[in-house]
Order: sequence, then C-alpha cells, then structure tokens
Amino acid sequence: MNKINNLLNQLEAKISNGENLNLVISKGNVAWHIEHSLLTINLIINALIQSNPKNYKWKFSFIRMVVLLMKKIPRGKVKSPKVVLPEENISNDSLVKHLLLTKDSIMKLESLSKDKYFTHPYFGDLKLNQTIVFLEIHTQHHLEIIEDIISNKQK
Repeated sequence: MNKINNLLNQLEAKISNGENLNLVISKGNVAWHIEHSLLTINLIINALIQSNPKNYKWKFSFIRMVVLLMKKIPRGKVKSPKVVLPEENISNDSLVKHLLLTKDSIMKLESLSKDKYFTHPYFGDLKLNQTIVFLEIHTQHHLEIIEDIISNKQK
C-alpha cells in the first residue's frame, strides 16, 4: 500500500494547482484529474469489497497484459466510464475531503481476501493484487498528465 499512498500524497500536493488547464494536453484541469483519480480508486475499492470470489471469471485480455506489464496507459486511447467522470467546478476543499476519504478506503484493501476482484470495462476481471497494480498505474497516468499541465501552464 506504500506506493498507492505515495501517489495519493503526490495528488494532494497538486491540489493548489487545481485551476491549471492546458487544452493541448487535456480537456480537464488539474482538479478534474485529481477528482477522477479519487473517484476511480473509491469506486474500485467498493467493487472489490462487494465482489463474490465465486463469480470471478478469468479471460485472456491482450490489452490488460500489455498495460500491467508495461505499467503504462496510453494517452487519449480510452474513454472513462461516466460513473468516474467528475462534476464541473471542483473546489480545493472538496478535493481535500475526498482525498481523506480515499486514504481511509485504501486501508480497507489490506483486510480483503486475495480472491476479491474488480471487473474492469476493458480488462475483464482483476483479482485484488492486479487491481492494486492497476490503481497504481492509473493514478500515475493521471499524475503525469497533471505534471504536463502544470509545467506547460508555467511556460
């Protein structure tokens, strides 16, 4: 859990840049990317908690294999499900509160059975350990976008 907690701390450090926007890099501002990351983490953790390991179905997925091995999500190739799309006008206060809730949610991962799983819309079913790796990759992906927005904003 150290890596995901470190990534959350990095997201927290970017909250003050929430208004930064660079349309060449992304339609969303920094706050949007932080909120999207937090929504994704919380949704996936809730899905893990509610999952029934008896319903897990392994299926080969080339894209899952590539993303999990390369630890990289290609930019602009995948559309996020509506359920993890942030609302407009995200305040710094709401991000701080959501971040604290997410840090609490992360702690729940430690007590989950390794047989718990999450069904990813493109990858299929991911058991707990694969899901944690995906959360790290996804969060890092958005942190890199945030860094690009901030660095180009300051030029």
